[in-house]
Amino acid sequence: MDYTTLGRTGLRVSVAGLGCGGNSRIGRGTGLGEDESVALVREALDLGVNFIDTAEAYGTEDLVGRAIQAVPRDSVVISTKCLTRHGGNLQSATDVVRALEDSLGRLGTEYVDVFHLHAVAPAAYAHARDVLAPALLREKEKGKLRHLGITETGPHDPQQAMLQQAVHDPCWEVMMLAFHMMNQGARRQVFPHTRREGIGTLLMFVVRNIFSVPGLLAQTVKGLVAEGRLPARFGDTEAPLDFLLHAGGATSLTDAAYRFARHEPGADVVLFGTGKRAHLRANIESILKPPLPAADVRTLYDLFGDLQGVGLDLPGRVQAKA
Repeated sequence: MDYTTLGRTGLRVSVAGLGCGGNSRIGRGTGLGEDESVALVREALDLGVNFIDTAEAYGTEDLVGRAIQAVPRDSVVISTKCLTRHGGNLQSATDVVRALEDSLGRLGTEYVDVFHLHAVAPAAYAHARDVLAPALLREKEKGKLRHLGITETGPHDPQQAMLQQAVHDPCWEVMMLAFHMMNQGARRQVFPHTRREGIGTLLMFVVRNIFSVPGLLAQTVKGLVAEGRLPARFGDTEAPLDFLLHAGGATSLTDAAYRFARHEPGADVVLFGTGKRAHLRANIESILKPPLPAADVRTLYDLFGDLQGVGLDLPGRVQAKA
């Protein structure tokens, strides 16, 4: 495993982070039993993954809590989150402090390493910064969280307007954001600021359905051609990203997606989700590979660098509407 320092937090974290949400929810969404999901988390730990990301809304905090009982607490970095809205209404400071306490109980730990406000829409940002963050920073002083983070809602904020505000506010030490081969906006509007300010980054949505569901990539690309967002020549191919698959290049689109994100300047942790042991190992293997060939990366930049919001929808993902 390779490790890096998560921004100014000083935390040494694995560059591959196990995400416990999404469609899989460490296998719970695909039929695994609780004991099997716990075993999957423990296998990730055995493979050197020390960054585990969960959330109140995922329903997996208790399973993560069971898994980490097998290792020293200071050997694993736990990230969890609470939503800023409940039932359509903004949460109060009291609500989010209660959510933190509840998360600690489910995780079976006295503190979390990173506690995020989850899926914050642009319209809710001022409330998150001015009302919720101060309350959580008081809990930080008590030792209940070590670092405060914020996560965006990619499907409802494709221009990353919320994060473009948040990068200028010193309360946030970690940010979780959407980034993949065909959604590169963070290269211009987020990473330059996080690198300058020492804000740690967690990359989500790195491997999307468009890269793994047969036919969906071609369908998506043809739609982009029709909208005038990609050159017309892409409308005639069923395999628009196959230029990445060659000797010395990527072995699959999933492999390409992980490697592209992992080696992007400004990327700290690449989050991946899975419910299968074979995928667990394959994902980590890809994240630990060298960068894609420079020519392939440049082509991805040239072709897709101006796209925003492509392929961010995912059924089952927690989303906050603006």
